[in-house]
Amino acid sequence: MSRPHIPPTDINYESIPEEIAESLCTCGGIDGLVEQLPPDTLFQEMHEWYQACADPVRLKILALLLVQPLCVCVIKAVVKMADSKLSYHLTSLKKAGLIEGDQQGLYIIYQITPAAEAFIRNEFKRNGYTLLRKRGR
Repeated sequence: MSRPHIPPTDINYESIPEEIAESLCTCGGIDGLVEQLPPDTLFQEMHEWYQACADPVRLKILALLLVQPLCVCVIKAVVKMADSKLSYHLTSLKKAGLIEGDQQGLYIIYQITPAAEAFIRNEFKRNGYTLLRKRGR
């Protein structure tokens, strides 16, 4: 069986399996394959989310905020850490777009963003755990 014609790029098509070369041809070669990828901005956003979720403390904070919006003093009472460390974790989550803070008088009330809520609930479900329903918004 002869190899399909694929325009020359940075890959030696003679060095890849024939079935891969054929399927590349049907999607437009390397360029067609690349065109099917999401934009780099999505990969960057995903990186920031995964990086923010890579710490157990931040995951615990997200789980707390799935139950209900909370002020820093309640979050601090649960995670039991110094203000500066907690501030660092909250800032990481906020920068990644996973939480939002709303100033209410002297307090900032944190809540999980809708996209982060869906993501975290799905991750917990995938791991066989379902949190309580969220209260208030």
